[in-house]
Amino acid sequence: MNQCTAVALLPPPKHVLALPAPGDHLPEAGHVLCELGEEHDGAHSAMLWDEGGRPGSAVWARWDAEHAQFLPLPWCSDRDPHNADDACGLFAGHPSGHSWAVTDPTDEAITQDLARRHPHLFR
Repeated sequence: MNQCTAVALLPPPKHVLALPAPGDHLPEAGHVLCELGEEHDGAHSAMLWDEGGRPGSAVWARWDAEHAQFLPLPWCSDRDPHNADDACGLFAGHPSGHSWAVTDPTDEAITQDLARRHPHLFR
């Protein structure tokens, strides 16, 4: 399934804006792209950072048309049935398919073009 194409411009949280010392550069708003499979239920979601893989250490942005929030969420514990070394890269209880079943269509198109142009790099 293709990845959801929802994008949001989110401001940094107020507590992050309070961290820099006077004269330091303030964090700016940034774009996030939903990482879930297309046509998912509920809020869009993008992982912002992970602090070491501990349960609940990944901070996710979750948003809809009206609200956005930043939440620490545990990782999905499911593993790819075709490669047990690959764990799902989404949060526990996520809607739609697991990360190994979600394809970023832009990334896929770039990869296919590079493979066509430079087949020796894609053996």
